[in-house]
Amino acid sequence: MTEGTTTASANPLRVISRTIGAISTLCGIIAATLILVSVIVTCQMIFVRFVLGVSTIWQTEFVTYMMIGATLIGLPYVQKLRGHVNVDLVPNLLPAGARRVLMAGVALLSVAVLAVMAYYGYELFHLAYVRGWTSDTVWGPPLWIPYVTLPVGFGLFILQLLADILDALDGRDL
Repeated sequence: MTEGTTTASANPLRVISRTIGAISTLCGIIAATLILVSVIVTCQMIFVRFVLGVSTIWQTEFVTYMMIGATLIGLPYVQKLRGHVNVDLVPNLLPAGARRVLMAGVALLSVAVLAVMAYYGYELFHLAYVRGWTSDTVWGPPLWIPYVTLPVGFGLFILQLLADILDALDGRDL
């Protein structure tokens, strides 16, 4: 590399940010797959109920858990795309430096709230796992499986917010 030439790989902040971005993209793919599986299982459930006239046991609960998982695992990808609800009137009126400070401040507050949610989500997951909780349905799957998406989803969302803060500190991607 010659003097004056910079690449994204030369800057460790950009490497970290891109790595987290790749993880967030993977989360988006996983979330989309969970939604697709939910649609397929819903179609199967409709076929079994209304065409074959057989009662269903596991499909409704399975689809519910898949949609919860898709929602939580998809959080970092939506953040990467800036798809969460935001009001940008005030930030658009601010100069670039103040906008960076505002964005970093809001992201840090969000990280604090999400860290609390991830902590209690982990606590719920851990209790369900250690105590062997299952749902009160005929199917009765272990509840730690849907509960694990709480700390994982919120934790990955925090990572994406930290990548956004790194980008703002690096002067990129407002």
